[in-house]
Amino acid sequence: MKFSEAWLRTWVDPDLDAAELAHVLTMGGLEVEALSPCAPPFDQVVVGQILTVEKHPQADRLNCLTVDVGTSEPLPIVCGAPNVAVGMKAPCALVGAVLPGDLTIKAAKVRGIESQGMMCSARELGLNEESEGLLALDAQAPVGQSLRVWLDLDDQQFTLKLTPNRADCLSMRGVAREVAALTQCSLTPPIFISREANPEFGTRTVQIDAREGCARYGGRVIHLEQPDQPTPDWMVRRLERAGLRAKALVVDVTNYVMLELGQPLHAFADAALTGNLTVRWAREGESLTVLSGQTLALTADLLVVADEAGPQALAGLMGGQNSAVSAQTQDIFLEAAWFSPGALAGRARRLGLASEAAFRFERGVDASLTQEALERATQLLLDYAGGGQAGPILDLVHPEKLPRRLPVRVRPDRVRRLLGFEVAVDTMRQILTRLGVGLEGNDVGWTATAPTWRVDLEREVDYVEEIARCVGYDQIPMQVPRAPLRAIHLPERERSRQTVAQRLQARGFQEVITYSFVPPEGEQRLAMQPSILNLLNPLSQDLAVMRSTLSVGLMETLVFNLKRKQEQVRIFEWGRCFLPARDTDGLCAQPLRLGGLWYGTRFPEQWGIESESADFFDLKGVVEELLPSGASFVSTQHPALHPGRSAEVWWNGQSIGWLGELHPRLGPSYDLSRMPLLFELEWIPLTRESWPEYGPTPRFQPVRRDLALVVEESIPAMTLWDALRAAAPKNVADILLFDVYQGAGVEEGKKSLAFCVKIQDTERSSTEGELEQICQELIGVAERRFGAVLR
Repeated sequence: MKFSEAWLRTWVDPDLDAAELAHVLTMGGLEVEALSPCAPPFDQVVVGQILTVEKHPQADRLNCLTVDVGTSEPLPIVCGAPNVAVGMKAPCALVGAVLPGDLTIKAAKVRGIESQGMMCSARELGLNEESEGLLALDAQAPVGQSLRVWLDLDDQQFTLKLTPNRADCLSMRGVAREVAALTQCSLTPPIFISREANPEFGTRTVQIDAREGCARYGGRVIHLEQPDQPTPDWMVRRLERAGLRAKALVVDVTNYVMLELGQPLHAFADAALTGNLTVRWAREGESLTVLSGQTLALTADLLVVADEAGPQALAGLMGGQNSAVSAQTQDIFLEAAWFSPGALAGRARRLGLASEAAFRFERGVDASLTQEALERATQLLLDYAGGGQAGPILDLVHPEKLPRRLPVRVRPDRVRRLLGFEVAVDTMRQILTRLGVGLEGNDVGWTATAPTWRVDLEREVDYVEEIARCVGYDQIPMQVPRAPLRAIHLPERERSRQTVAQRLQARGFQEVITYSFVPPEGEQRLAMQPSILNLLNPLSQDLAVMRSTLSVGLMETLVFNLKRKQEQVRIFEWGRCFLPARDTDGLCAQPLRLGGLWYGTRFPEQWGIESESADFFDLKGVVEELLPSGASFVSTQHPALHPGRSAEVWWNGQSIGWLGELHPRLGPSYDLSRMPLLFELEWIPLTRESWPEYGPTPRFQPVRRDLALVVEESIPAMTLWDALRAAAPKNVADILLFDVYQGAGVEEGKKSLAFCVKIQDTERSSTEGELEQICQELIGVAERRFGAVLR
């Protein structure tokens, strides 16, 4: 929501500057995303009136002007704009003026003719990116007045980042209500003068067939004497500073009333409508060409406003071209309706339409606004279109289908308990009253009824939130939490997210957050079992399915960074995946997982170490730090991973994840020069971390024995390693694999695995015979189970 500060101050004018007002709004829950000036700085630019125009004797494209700028004598100015005319009023930069781009205006001679200033276009003043000539000013502009004053160029533009529940603030009146409540200022809305209706002028017959989609429909026929009149400058400025471009008077008035009051309007060319109007659901086979030029095939879930010839508008979304108004349309049928958010939600996005009306209807519009909006628009149209007349207002209402504001019990004690600090009862009452909430009852508890424009106030906690934000989140006192300390003994502790994140961050990984809905193509490439959970109302076709793996989002993040010259990427993400398997409640399984990606070199670029790409074992080392004791790695065949550089992670007899290098065939799909390393682990096993066990400090030096065992190439080293550790006696402190060799001296089809056996007895030193016996026992296990031969 964008609006100008000057427009807001016509409704409510607190004693705060723009920056302070932005802070108050943000602390009140209406985040001010941007605060920017409506015009760049410049000075000494005034309203000038062209008195004479003569061709320059030395240049065909230049004119010699005399310009009245409110001084005793008019100024001679040379100008090349194509639209100069006698009597025209336009901006004139005086000698000494500094324009955007640090352009200083000086007295000069242009091909022999003196020029004492410069006539300006909108582009030269930084008011528009393009312009075809001088900025034409209103005939009422006072000659000699500063242009900044006349056009109110010292205004500020506010941009609010509203949450979806605050649809009431998508209008100037809604924002003004909030400012008045937050600053305790009085609200002074402009006075609307209703025009007397001509009962003989006539109206249209309308019926509502789709009551669940449209519970209120209003409209009136209006005749305009001069519909081609220009939109007044003040309205154009307010529209532009709200992010809308001025088009023609009728369209501009409907947009202005929508921004002012929050009620979208639509104008039909009355002569283009045939017979009665009906608000109904579209029928199969119907189509409509909308104002954007698109021809849409309508489906039965689209709400339309139709005449006897067929659909004339997509209700609440966009009008049709056949009944569109133009600058010459004298008779219009003006519509103001309440369309249900559920009947419109997602339709505009699905059809590829973008409209301010749809944005508001999807979030909820005040159903009581229709008649007021029609009266306000009628007043503006008749004031600026040279007069005319209006028929009576048609107002069809089905109260049972309108949203209801149910009374809610609000208890001051409950408010204090939830907020955690003291708020006076009188303060609570004043806040809720300023917000338009109706209160009945005593100070023990009130029955609160929300105003019609607050569709988000449904529960007691909603009213508690209103009190908190109006007190000011920045005014909430800091309190140190207190909790009793108890000594407890846990055989194992739960590892927190923070602990795991710190370990990854210590290895250079950064946390990312990606969408839970992903492109179907990414799922097909990277998932073990691609998701079949399609979204009914996707944001786009690239975000159409729920993810079954975190890898899709991680890969998209990698590509995004590579396009921005980030050659070393280490990222991780926590997130839920969505599996089609159903649980006992009939819902999709949503396991929480940890995923990670490593792309680039093992170490940052430096002179002392040769640059090497990170490999599978670098990632395996990172993953091992995260796993609970007893986890193991088994070679796997994952469709998205390199078949020889990937593994499955097992713990307690269950598969809890995988890791590996991306399959080379997928590299071209992401335009990669090297393959990234990926891992994904179930979160629950990662929380298990045993307490360290105490053991006596050894009094004797460890003894090392190396065993090089030749086995079949197909036997995984981990399998042999696990067997040796399981068979080792208790005085074997550790067994480590330190070399894998294939080549000269080893038979083809076999490999040599070299293990370091670390023997350390805590009670006495081991004899040579005992050491030899331990080694023979380990060799025997390898021979019997794997056919190993001591090298």
